[in-house]
Amino acid sequence: MADTTFGPKGWTPERLGDLSGTTHVITGANAGAGFQAARTLLRKHAKVVMLNRSVGKSEAAIDALKQEFGAGADVSFIRMDLAVLDSVRTAAKEVLKAVPRIDALINNGAIAQVPTRRLTVDGFESQLGTNHLGHFLLNGLLFDRIAESGGRIVVVASLGYNMGLKTIRFEDMNWDEGYGANTAYSQSKLAQMMFAYELQDRLAAAGRNDVEVYVCHPGSSATSLITTSGSRTMRFIWWLMTKTPMVQTAEQGSHPEVMCATEEALTEQRALYGPTGRLEAVGPVGRGTLNAHAHDKAVMTRLWDVSEKAVGFEWKL
Repeated sequence: MADTTFGPKGWTPERLGDLSGTTHVITGANAGAGFQAARTLLRKHAKVVMLNRSVGKSEAAIDALKQEFGAGADVSFIRMDLAVLDSVRTAAKEVLKAVPRIDALINNGAIAQVPTRRLTVDGFESQLGTNHLGHFLLNGLLFDRIAESGGRIVVVASLGYNMGLKTIRFEDMNWDEGYGANTAYSQSKLAQMMFAYELQDRLAAAGRNDVEVYVCHPGSSATSLITTSGSRTMRFIWWLMTKTPMVQTAEQGSHPEVMCATEEALTEQRALYGPTGRLEAVGPVGRGTLNAHAHDKAVMTRLWDVSEKAVGFEWKL
């Protein structure tokens, strides 16, 4: 049944009030949904700090935003490569120095459908290393600042969590055997969701309500994700799909993450927010279907322990 919390058109940025005095940190914000989220937040006078890998693309994105919103638009970037744990550590230190409050950390950056198996410099399968482990470490390092601000953590997942193995392949997380671009991607996005839901559980167990954790997905949106990391075939299939009503714009795809970062009326954290129309790939934004394998407790707990060891960081909650 469709979620009608926000009316027949679903959640839209028209619901946003003035966001002056708030700070939003967004990973992968120089293009696609992350860039569109930054636009929406800046329009409402928020401060936006982008964590991006490319200096050139970040400078171009900031130029475009300042042209749109004026030279006074409070947008900046700190270089960070999610695939390199040392880069994440360095960027987190810079954020803590430069950013006194974090109202929302939006975990938007990702790579997808990498056609041939690659390892990060730290030795992890590239999609798991970038999408899950890089973010896992970043969130741990920035957590206290988010908590001091009474802020939110927003994990941008994917409907891909329903594909592949629907669990974590602990015996071979790096896909030494049987690598598939889609199955590895699905595992990485499922891992991100499990991180969020396990963090919810750990905060509840510690009696803490100073950080809220939300999970969303953009649906089928015309972002640069597949065009930057997918195979030639995937890129062509995706290009064909973008010509159909089954794909919405990157701006529409950004609405769920902006909603999860800002909307006061969200009360349910153990949920998956995103489009609620056809196949939950497009349409009005609200609360969608969350399948149980995404919060399988035994798998979540084990993944948390494995992730802490992998990144060399122990969360203190």
